[in-house]
Amino acid sequence: MALSALKDRWMDYIADRRASVGGSWLGRTLFALVLIYGVLVIALGIYWSVEPDAFSVRENASQMAAEQQRQLVPGYTTTATLVRVSETLLNKPGGYLRNDLFPPGLLLDNMPSWEYGVLIQIRDLSRGMRKDLSRSQSQSKEDPDLAIAEPQFNFDANSWMLPSSEKEYRRGIRLLRRYLDRLSDPQQPNAQFYTRADNLNNWLADVSARLGSLSQRLSASVGQVRVNTDLAGDRSATQSTATGAELVVKTPWLQIDDVFYESRGSAWALIHILQAIEVDFADVLQDKNALVSLRQIVRELEATQETMWSPMVLNGSGFGVLANHSLVMASYISRANAAIIDLRALLAQG
Repeated sequence: MALSALKDRWMDYIADRRASVGGSWLGRTLFALVLIYGVLVIALGIYWSVEPDAFSVRENASQMAAEQQRQLVPGYTTTATLVRVSETLLNKPGGYLRNDLFPPGLLLDNMPSWEYGVLIQIRDLSRGMRKDLSRSQSQSKEDPDLAIAEPQFNFDANSWMLPSSEKEYRRGIRLLRRYLDRLSDPQQPNAQFYTRADNLNNWLADVSARLGSLSQRLSASVGQVRVNTDLAGDRSATQSTATGAELVVKTPWLQIDDVFYESRGSAWALIHILQAIEVDFADVLQDKNALVSLRQIVRELEATQETMWSPMVLNGSGFGVLANHSLVMASYISRANAAIIDLRALLAQG
């Protein structure tokens, strides 16, 4: 009897030890898996947050022309640049992140904001090409490929599926490539790109409005009391609802880094587009003595692409101890916008 009781106690002890060891092993395994997953998410998040490098618009256009066995014609470099910028948006490390629902894309906000800045410039140029650059006059027929491509890029930027944003944007890219192929085909004269001063001026008006908005949002990082100038310059002007003589403008603290990276993305895309404009509109710019003005705009925008050494966008006061990266960015954006206004004045002159 004593031996039987001792045996039962021994078996119970062995069972308890096995359960303890098994539970400990399972716990360690789960912890290790979670740790590995966390490290992979952080590493991928860092890698996916690296902004794409700049590229040569001339080399890009030459390469596309060689692949299509086409000659470079007016408008080819600008269209090829728009295609490359759009493809970079979708094919960079991590792909298109703004509509991601899972880590690490879900946890990132700087790169999705950068993507949105690029997307805005893609939308503006595709609209400008459909509305002005591909048409000889206001009563002329719009290009059939651009008429479909432009709304494709205006699809919801946050749609994950049914359909996804990437699917709609890729369709827009395919139509741009088809227009590019027709543009350089002498057998298809219905595809045109008109390098006229008025066409360029119309698109630059959209660029100026975008940069002006970004500049105001960046400057409002520290909060400002501004005089209301909404109706200045027109005695008969009215507005829907009354506003005060002074306005308090401040970008919410959680949106400061989003506005900053949206500005960097917008500037990155504009640098390439303006460099392509310099190629296609070279004769117009030289005739207006405006080539140097365009290059100065690009120079100002290139300054926005300097390496960001701080791990976060600092929001110090204008003359405080800490830096205010938004105000620095606003300075470059504002100067580029002022140069665009001067360039538009030169283009408007006879």
